[in-house]
Amino acid sequence: MMDRLTIAERETALPPLGETGWGPVPDRDAIRKVWKFRSFSEAWGFMSRAALAAEKANHHPEWTNRFNIVDVTLTTHDCEGLSTLDIDLARRMDRLAGPAEVIRDHAEPISCLCQIRREGTKA
Repeated sequence: MMDRLTIAERETALPPLGETGWGPVPDRDAIRKVWKFRSFSEAWGFMSRAALAAEKANHHPEWTNRFNIVDVTLTTHDCEGLSTLDIDLARRMDRLAGPAEVIRDHAEPISCLCQIRREGTKA
């Protein structure tokens, strides 16, 4: 069983992840990041690479995909909070995402590419 991150580990690991767009999840000991890729294919490719990394680490994200948007939450269910598994997977996912746009404002609804295209065709 994994242990939750200590206060010292959190102070070391979380600020650099925050700079890349990872943020706390309200009412949970978890971190979240939302990427916006140029296409569904790029989003799916990222998810495939991330799934392989997660499987190898035996640590799996909570995530959703809507066309070109990938929304990821990381927490370790065994310890009911953040562990080194989450930090390691977050860093790996950041490398795998490449130049995708990071959505930092999680309060606002995020429009996926298909919604933008549909709204652009309305006159």
